[in-house]
Amino acid sequence: MVISSVSSSKKSILVKEAIILAGGLGTRLRDAVPDLPKCMAPVAGQPFLAYVIRHLLQQGIERFIFSLGYKHEVISAWLDTTFPTLNRKVIIEPEPMGTGGAVRIACDAVEGDAVFIVNGDTLFRADLQAMALFHQTKNADCTMALRPMRDTSRYGIVTIDEHRQITRFEEKKQGSAGLINGGIYVLQKKTFLEKTPQDKFSFEREFLEEHFNHLHFCGFIAEDYFIDIGIPEDFERAQYDLVRKAFLPETIDDHWTLFLDRDGVINVNNDHGYILKRSEFVFTHKALDALKALSKLFGRIIVVTNQRGISKGLMTEAELHDIHEVMKAEIASAGGRIDDIFYCTAMDDRHPDRKPNPGMALQAKRRYPEIDFTCSVMVGDKLSDMEWGRNIGAHTVLVGKAGVTVAPDDYRVDLKCSNLWEVAQLLTQAES
Repeated sequence: MVISSVSSSKKSILVKEAIILAGGLGTRLRDAVPDLPKCMAPVAGQPFLAYVIRHLLQQGIERFIFSLGYKHEVISAWLDTTFPTLNRKVIIEPEPMGTGGAVRIACDAVEGDAVFIVNGDTLFRADLQAMALFHQTKNADCTMALRPMRDTSRYGIVTIDEHRQITRFEEKKQGSAGLINGGIYVLQKKTFLEKTPQDKFSFEREFLEEHFNHLHFCGFIAEDYFIDIGIPEDFERAQYDLVRKAFLPETIDDHWTLFLDRDGVINVNNDHGYILKRSEFVFTHKALDALKALSKLFGRIIVVTNQRGISKGLMTEAELHDIHEVMKAEIASAGGRIDDIFYCTAMDDRHPDRKPNPGMALQAKRRYPEIDFTCSVMVGDKLSDMEWGRNIGAHTVLVGKAGVTVAPDDYRVDLKCSNLWEVAQLLTQAES
């Protein structure tokens, strides 16, 4: 068993920033979605932009730059409510600047050398860090995510050579198969700023198509899920594609991962909010029995816990480790197990590792690559735990009764239980 803080190296995350272009008018969707920016069109109960943001979070993006225009105040207000801890910067176009101008003014807020560019009305679930590695290996000025399509008539075709360098952009052709531009780019900021004007222009025509012959533009091919809601037909298809899959506890087996919050789930919360020493650690009702049962069901059990008390000077990391060693020993003696513990001591709510931001989950997946977040369950006693589960694509179970009120249709919560023992009873009975 391992106890881990979340301060270890993150070398596998090569690009941590993304610009989201979300200033479109959505004229082709105006009949279906009047008076909303296109990215805010409701899809399966949530604005489409939520799916884009969560995919980026799951791919290790830690800093978001939103390039906004039409009805920017609607998007900003929604971000404040739905993603309050997101590390973000909002850039508002002074006037419509075209896709290129929007990227250019947003680049002023980019801190690194390379940045992802994505469209707020397109969801392409490609492996972004694999794309960033490809970009780095090719020493590219710009890398475009390409999606194989049987019919490219709506998009046009992008041609690449055997080295994956882009050689041609073709016009739309009825019924032609090929590679399309998936709307995700890794961009070298310095090159882009040097080669583009400071006023309104098209990223696609006046940067990509104009410069691919003399700059190093590469294509990263991915066959993952892709949808562009820019036309009513695909907007309607998204309603079915993106509806949340029902949580079916009977499908859980040893390929699944159980993520547990600690305080209020494994141990009883105390009056001053922090467990500072061994003597204050008290297991919740039948938690040891619960962990014994759950250990037989799940392939991995991982604790993810915010521990801001360390940064406040209320306790040391050594004292936290001591508490965790005692906790694990008692769980093991009772026939259960904890496979790993990740904790975040950061004070800043926007820190990428502090729940509900998904950094601890990404740390766990780097250590255990077999983890599939869609085959995972997050159990916590706070809505931030539920948001954390949603941000990684896991199923969620809210435990406890005091202090947390949720509507029956709250998208963040799949199940509600009184305590961890009730969770174990529900899941193990479903298995049998």
